[in-house]
Amino acid sequence: MMNMTNPVRGLALGAIAVAVVALGADAPPQTIDAGGLTFQAPGSWKSSRPSSLMRRAQLAVPAAPGDGEAAELVVFAFPGGAGSVQQNVARWQQQFEDPSGNPPKITSETRRGRNVDVTVVECAGRYVAAVQPGSPERFDKPDYRMLAAIVQTPEVAYFLKMVGPDKTVQQAKPAFDDLCRSIKVQGR
Repeated sequence: MMNMTNPVRGLALGAIAVAVVALGADAPPQTIDAGGLTFQAPGSWKSSRPSSLMRRAQLAVPAAPGDGEAAELVVFAFPGGAGSVQQNVARWQQQFEDPSGNPPKITSETRRGRNVDVTVVECAGRYVAAVQPGSPERFDKPDYRMLAAIVQTPEVAYFLKMVGPDKTVQQAKPAFDDLCRSIKVQGR
């Protein structure tokens, strides 16, 4: 309710309340257990049953204003590993194209989770990955972005991959960074 004795203050408080709700700050964080790897994700990211046996967790990241679709965060785990960090970074880079049709610049850096190193990867451009692994059918999504994380242990390699419209993924980046800091591998 607007404060009639100070309408500017009332409007400012109303604007702050709208901003907090829009960012999902009212939803408490959720702990996601991806089979040996846990992390904290915003409560506004909707967890659902994984759509394939390869997936350990799957979350929808709400679309930013003006974006027509949500981003998706998927967690994969491969006992025994799935190639080196650099091999996986290079594979992900091939899933995007710059305006000239070439693989775009990709960045990666190692950070610390709660008890394990996490390689964080970012790439943007036209998303042209296979619709299904091994399928000749490809996505054709301009102005897309990927935020990803790789966690390798002697037993299992974990891959967290968020892909979606550029604005949506950019908006989710601070929460993804927090998620990476919260990653914990059981038994370590």
